[in-house]
Amino acid sequence: MASLQLAGTGNPAVARRSLPSFHGLRLSPFPFRLPSSIGACGVALERRGFRGHVVKAATVVAPKYISVKPLGDRVLVKINTSEEVTVGGILLPTTAQSKPQAGEVVAVGDGRTIGDDKVQIGIQTGSQVVYSKYAGTELEFNGSNHVILKEDDIVGILEADDVKDLKPLNDRVLIKVAEAEEKTAGGLLLTEASKEKPSIGTVIAVGPGPLDEEGNRKPSTTITPGSTVLYSKYAGNEFKSADGSLYIALRASDVMAVLS
Repeated sequence: MASLQLAGTGNPAVARRSLPSFHGLRLSPFPFRLPSSIGACGVALERRGFRGHVVKAATVVAPKYISVKPLGDRVLVKINTSEEVTVGGILLPTTAQSKPQAGEVVAVGDGRTIGDDKVQIGIQTGSQVVYSKYAGTELEFNGSNHVILKEDDIVGILEADDVKDLKPLNDRVLIKVAEAEEKTAGGLLLTEASKEKPSIGTVIAVGPGPLDEEGNRKPSTTITPGSTVLYSKYAGNEFKSADGSLYIALRASDVMAVLS
């Protein structure tokens, strides 16, 4: 993604408290307050909540360009629009609309070379896919938002409308998260805010495995559908299905144990 950074000269006229959430951002020499969603020159910004906030904006492709051809193992995905209405029909304000992590593949690269072999991209144009939350570079092209990312950043293929039917790719695993405990060991009823986020779930589907040095798939032999597993607490991408159940898609290496 294109990054927008405000260069500063240390002008004391600018109050640092006007930018409380942008860790490490150098200040503009102009004495004005910067709204959280609008940057210099009116560029809409997005704050990313990981390891210091990074100010980013989509790269705008000029209208004179009529196509974008990904290179190597990269894929161009047209991002689905944000949900503007809840399942119950409630209109969501812009600030409450979650950023989509899904879209349609509109172009693919020629693949990559592993050893002496050329490995083609295994995703077809027209496929509906789910991708990693912070992966790739966003583009505004032909009036629509796109993201260009590596094939490995695609979590899985959506063959139906519900995330529970996600088909994981590569070394990804789809897990249905166990429900949080409603009560403490002493019998006290827990509120939603105090419920411990579980790191245990049931494996729903397993990807075909990563590619080895010869370009062959190495399927997992220890993680199988139906297994109850313990996984790393902060790994993967979480999704909510139509019935409200929570699912997580993560790499097989983030599964720490099989429970029985």
